[in-house]
Amino acid sequence: MATILEFEKPIVELEEKLSDMKALAENNEVDVTTEIKALEEKIEKLKVDTFKHLTRWQIVQLSRHPDRPYALDYIYEMTTDFIELHGDRNVKDDKAMVGGFGSIDGMSFMLIGQQKGRNTKQRQMRNFGMPNPSGYRKALRLMKLAEKFDKPIVCFIDTIGAYPGIEAEERGQAEAIARNLKEMFMLKVPVICIIIGEGASGGALGIAIGDKVVMLENTWYSVISPESCSSILWRSWDQKEQAAEALKLTANDMKKLNLIDDIVEEPLGGAHKDFNLIIGRVKDLIVKETKKLMKLTPEKRIEKRIEKFSKMGSFNE
Repeated sequence: MATILEFEKPIVELEEKLSDMKALAENNEVDVTTEIKALEEKIEKLKVDTFKHLTRWQIVQLSRHPDRPYALDYIYEMTTDFIELHGDRNVKDDKAMVGGFGSIDGMSFMLIGQQKGRNTKQRQMRNFGMPNPSGYRKALRLMKLAEKFDKPIVCFIDTIGAYPGIEAEERGQAEAIARNLKEMFMLKVPVICIIIGEGASGGALGIAIGDKVVMLENTWYSVISPESCSSILWRSWDQKEQAAEALKLTANDMKKLNLIDDIVEEPLGGAHKDFNLIIGRVKDLIVKETKKLMKLTPEKRIEKRIEKFSKMGSFNE
């Protein structure tokens, strides 16, 4: 059964009414063409009004929709010969972080992403998309491998944060993320980072330093989730909607603040409404931006990458 978000219920009710009307007309041979057309137009107008005026909290809900395409969905649909690589060559293979080589339109890429699960078993295996230090070290190992063979890197960000467990802290979660930040600035190959769902805190930033950082339309990117922000400030999750508004975490907010380079428009209703359309748009963006970046020398790419991130934020001296 499809997941229906609270703000989608008026649309679903009208769609059910339309379905009933069509069934009634077919079974009783009654001509209600005019009524059906009017209702279809009403539904379309309601969809446009609803999804073009979402609150920040509603966008957070949409970014978490269980039917949205995840990292491996993009990777397998865009590539013809993806080969997944495993392990950090130190502790273990973190299933919350995936990556490997694959070809897109004849070009070889290193594709890395945070992967969530669709059912209970998969979610446990993927640790709900929360990587351990091993995940970030695996990602860095794959990036260095891509650099060795002069292959561009694409990172798909979708996480509620790095895993905050005791074991993760014991094995150096902060150090692993910090090292990724440092090393990603100096990578000699093009790096494109795409936020496809949730982008929370250092867990997202650990694979999000790139020449181009883009967000899908209905995603969020912030130092903290609305629920965690609410629990810290109000000692309760009840103010999560207010926290989402204060955090200014949507793609449009990030673009206005010059924290990302571009926004990929989603199908009306969200990325899960048309897999082929959204994956096609992401694929086109990757190919277009990679070709642009390949025209620059490695030194120039690194210089521009550092310059871009150095300009972020406000400073007083």
